[in-house]
Amino acid sequence: MFRRTFWFSTGVAAGVWATTKVNRKLRQLTPESLAATAADKALETGARLKDRAVGFALDVRDNMARREAELGEALGIRPDPELPAPRRYTAIENHPSKPQHVDDTTYSYNRNEDH
Repeated sequence: MFRRTFWFSTGVAAGVWATTKVNRKLRQLTPESLAATAADKALETGARLKDRAVGFALDVRDNMARREAELGEALGIRPDPELPAPRRYTAIENHPSKPQHVDDTTYSYNRNEDH
């Protein structure tokens, strides 16, 4: 009698364990769970790539500055510590100017006038 109870309880425990494992795996394979897992992996990969890209850019910048200093020293060029301010050109003037016409008629800037 004791052997039958032992094997029965062992079978029940194995069944509960197997059912739990199968249900857990089925939950992992639902579309929502797969989408969430894919999104998490994509975010992790993006963060890793961003960190590597930033590190690479900083290395390139440091090496570029070092090489420019080496070339400047070899050519006898001293870098100017203060650069001039950037120039700003006005593309369009803010005040209306008189158009270049043969006659002296007034010019309207309203596109919808006289149409």
